[in-house]
Amino acid sequence: MHTKAQSQPPRASLGVKSIAALVLFGLAILSPAGAWSGPAREARGDKLERKAKRIGRELKRRHLPHGTIFDPVFATPDSNEIVDYQHAGDAAIWTGHYVAAESFHYAATGSKKARANVRRALTALLLLVEVTGNDVLARAAVPVGSRWESALLVNLTRSHIFSGAVDGTEYYWAGNTSRDQYSGVFFGLGFAWELIPDDGGIRALIVEIADRLLGYLINHAWTPEMPDGTLSTTFMGRPDQQLAFLQIGRMVKPERFEKPYQEVRAAYGKLVKLPIELETTDPHGSYFKFNLDHINLVHLLRLEEDSEYRPTYRAAFDKLRDALATHDNAHFNMIERVINGANAARDRHTKGMLKEWLRRPRRIGYADLSDSREACGEGRACGVIPIIERVPTDFLWQRSPFQLAGGEGGDIEGAGIDYLLPYWMARYFGIL
Repeated sequence: MHTKAQSQPPRASLGVKSIAALVLFGLAILSPAGAWSGPAREARGDKLERKAKRIGRELKRRHLPHGTIFDPVFATPDSNEIVDYQHAGDAAIWTGHYVAAESFHYAATGSKKARANVRRALTALLLLVEVTGNDVLARAAVPVGSRWESALLVNLTRSHIFSGAVDGTEYYWAGNTSRDQYSGVFFGLGFAWELIPDDGGIRALIVEIADRLLGYLINHAWTPEMPDGTLSTTFMGRPDQQLAFLQIGRMVKPERFEKPYQEVRAAYGKLVKLPIELETTDPHGSYFKFNLDHINLVHLLRLEEDSEYRPTYRAAFDKLRDALATHDNAHFNMIERVINGANAARDRHTKGMLKEWLRRPRRIGYADLSDSREACGEGRACGVIPIIERVPTDFLWQRSPFQLAGGEGGDIEGAGIDYLLPYWMARYFGIL
């Protein structure tokens, strides 16, 4: 695939504030030894790691038919014959999470395979930028004539389907792109940049993806427009998300994005807490919003220098954590570990939750717990449901732990990123 940024991005041109941000990152994301010292390389062979490696191999074999995350549909719930793919509309967000997971995998173990996985996933994400023809992010893309065309043309009936060409190959791509797809991509970019600093090819991909996506958003009032003229979403009214993306932008390309970050921060930085406060008034509905809040605030807060805006960012994150701390969420716990550092009780609980996740089915069947749980609202249990019993889903940590019923027909397999991401983060921080 053609990429514009083939050379190593400049490292010596960081401004004082960007350097300060990197220093703060070093304080926030210390290795278990207490300082950044490159990837740890001691071998482990425990059950949790064996499971992680197996899930990773299955993900590569079954969930990446065209480079980004799709979920396979099997002939029957008990079959291993793939007959279709689903959930392609979320390919961008989960591929971004996969980039983050494999970046922590590399940082924890020095695995060359993990680094190669990151490079391939970033190359696939760049395709989602190139295929639209104007630097809007596509949800997903499939080559014309692929066996899996129906993953877009049939199963994405709610999305707009367009066509485009990259390097002479024709693709169908899914539009109607939402804010969560962008958030997932930038989440992965931020960790890949800092956890794999010795790979110029990876950094070149990160620079190009961030440069093109942010350049478009800035030049189009933070509102992506599809080829048919429809506006798919807008980031207006979400200063937290705008600033999180620009925070990544100024880290990887400060000469272009330092000034825009400062301008948006001066105008809206003190308002970052407002959308978080509004969302936490309903800790149950549209629960996926809390995943987006965590993956955006983690970069926004940890990379912020000692500015007058940092307390506002901190207050937003604290408000989020106060609302969700009792929800038994390993992914959110690991985001908090990045920001707040070690906490023995929380970290032990995270380890226990990862063990419980392994006892859940990988196939997304249907479950209804209404007869076995007391309800305190429409479809909502009165207490947090144990991880083992929660309804099957693709990414457990973005579903309400109070949800009484849900799932699908049992013939679709989740990618397992909801295990891989918190697992490799926990390994990096010495929790496991």
